[in-house]
Amino acid sequence: MILLADSGSTKVHWCLVTASGQCSDVFTDGINPLFQTTIAMQNSICNQLLPQIAPLLWAGTLTHVFFYGAGCTPEKKVFVQKALEAVFKKAEVHVESDMLGAARGLLGRSAGVACILGTGSGSCFYNGGSIEWAVPSLGYILGDEGSAAVLGKRLVGDLLKNQLGDDLKEAFFAEYDTSMADIIEKVYRQPFPNRFLAKLSKFCADHLDDKRIRNLVYDHFVQFIRRNLVQYFEKNDQMVNDKMVNDQMSNGVGFVGSVAYYYKPILEEAMAAEGLPMGAVLRDPIEGLKEYHKDAVVPTTE
Repeated sequence: MILLADSGSTKVHWCLVTASGQCSDVFTDGINPLFQTTIAMQNSICNQLLPQIAPLLWAGTLTHVFFYGAGCTPEKKVFVQKALEAVFKKAEVHVESDMLGAARGLLGRSAGVACILGTGSGSCFYNGGSIEWAVPSLGYILGDEGSAAVLGKRLVGDLLKNQLGDDLKEAFFAEYDTSMADIIEKVYRQPFPNRFLAKLSKFCADHLDDKRIRNLVYDHFVQFIRRNLVQYFEKNDQMVNDKMVNDQMSNGVGFVGSVAYYYKPILEEAMAAEGLPMGAVLRDPIEGLKEYHKDAVVPTTE
């Protein structure tokens, strides 16, 4: 029995997979070592995850945990591993970045370009087993173009700077029962401002029929494409004699994440306008990760 995890800053999608093929999906708050201590992550696992999966552990021994998470850089992933190992003492724990999880979920063991557009964003060129190179995402303050957090940040900034009209500003304050002072407090003085901003971006999804909002979302994707994706194709142009690389790039850019999934038509429009091929779009990579790690699922007993 194995436990898979796809963790963003907002939530973790856990999937317990038994040797018989039974899959059980549960969800907890996001785990991110950039913002949480090992103890805080361990407490989250114990308090939120264990009560949900404890009734399912009769099916056998948990042999492996494969955790893919936001903020799991080479320097930080050790803290997530310690938290998981403290809870699942008998399991072999593997912790990797959410970007690698997205690539494996989208592409399996084939090479290509994979992207995450969720609370945060990211992109990479994946060689079929590992990330060969990536444009740095830099987080929602310096980068993360295409993400829900940056979309929320831009939306709120434009509203408060009176760039989108009084009618939208008033509708936003009414729908979220908030004020400028409340927003400033939550962004600058409370934890997880990226989660807060990401939640506010839902206003865009609810008002896409308004041309001003649609243009904002479209430009949001164009910025992601121009500042990130173009670089992979520019590098590919320097390797025009490598037929394998050209074939891989021609399959299109794959996306996972809520932003890519729910704004797919606008993302497709932006990709076409920028001349880049569109690949698969998934809500999350768990289904692909089940296939990727299927060889680790073996019959066990306590």
